[in-house]
Amino acid sequence: QEQLAESGGGLVQAGGSLRLSCAASGIILSLNAMGWYRLAPGKQRELAARITSGSNANYADSVKGRFIISRDNARNTVSLQMSRLIPENTAVYYCNAYRRQWGRDFDYWGQGTQVTVSS
Repeated sequence: QEQLAESGGGLVQAGGSLRLSCAASGIILSLNAMGWYRLAPGKQRELAARITSGSNANYADSVKGRFIISRDNARNTVSLQMSRLIPENTAVYYCNAYRRQWGRDFDYWGQGTQVTVSS
């Protein structure tokens, strides 16, 4: 069964750091583009960071220079290092794996991990 599991969320003061991890079972992450999305109260889900299967990364403008997405194909994990956090980064963060193969979309989501940044 294909599953993604996030970990590493929590409560942190503004200016602090957190590292989120996404572990996969039943999915070979190296074959997928991986993304970290977030859903904040009263807002739409948005992409925070994404990394292709070729390890090309891109970021939302609001997190550039503060967040780093990386993948460890040997461990089948993807991480999001978040630094200089601000209260506006408070959200549930979701890991996503996506690939298109055999004419089909394969799209997987984790359950999410809460990140709360206090002022």
